[in-house]
Amino acid sequence: MREAQNAVPSGASHVRVWDLPTRVFHWTLATSVLGSYLSSEWGEMEWHARFGYFALSLILFRLGWGLWGGRYARFSSFLRAPRAVLAYVKGTQSQRLGHNPLGGYSVVALLVLVLVQALTGLATDDNISFRGPLVAHLSEGWVSVASSIHSNLQGVLYAMIGLHLAAIAFYFVKKKRNLVGPMISGDAMMERPLEDGEAPSRDDVWLRLGALATWLAALSLILTALTYLSR
Repeated sequence: MREAQNAVPSGASHVRVWDLPTRVFHWTLATSVLGSYLSSEWGEMEWHARFGYFALSLILFRLGWGLWGGRYARFSSFLRAPRAVLAYVKGTQSQRLGHNPLGGYSVVALLVLVLVQALTGLATDDNISFRGPLVAHLSEGWVSVASSIHSNLQGVLYAMIGLHLAAIAFYFVKKKRNLVGPMISGDAMMERPLEDGEAPSRDDVWLRLGALATWLAALSLILTALTYLSR
């Protein structure tokens, strides 16, 4: 009886969906955002800035990986037309690999929010304990705008993160789908046979590894420069 309950559905298969760079990015970005929040709450603004620089570097990497990365990490694989989002909401779309149409847009929203927070943080001056590295190079008006955006947008970012976590819980409780496991192992289980052209392509692996190496080198340079400017 127990074996029947744990049996994999007929036609189901485990598929490598999330490549290693995507998984590392996901968890390190989550760590950097959490670290940025906690360091701010504890008044450790130097660490708050470091976490912000790291998040900025990660987002820049993700933008490149969204163009040249693994198949299901590319923006083209999960940014769908509005009708696809509507079909998903109505429940008329079958299970698909990678982000669903609605989740794809939420991913982009989170990336944009973190990017804006990181960029405005470079030009933020709270007149108390933090002064961004670009403040000295900008007019008072631009610094005021950046500081206001950085302060007011954080609530929107935290709300989006809350929705993200709520969606994960909803899928786990209501749809019996674990979204966290695949982001750790990289593998997801499809409850139907894969269609033609749906399996991840590995023929461009060296191209993607070359792009990864280039972006990591560039981002290391950016991170080093920003750390120097913050001193």
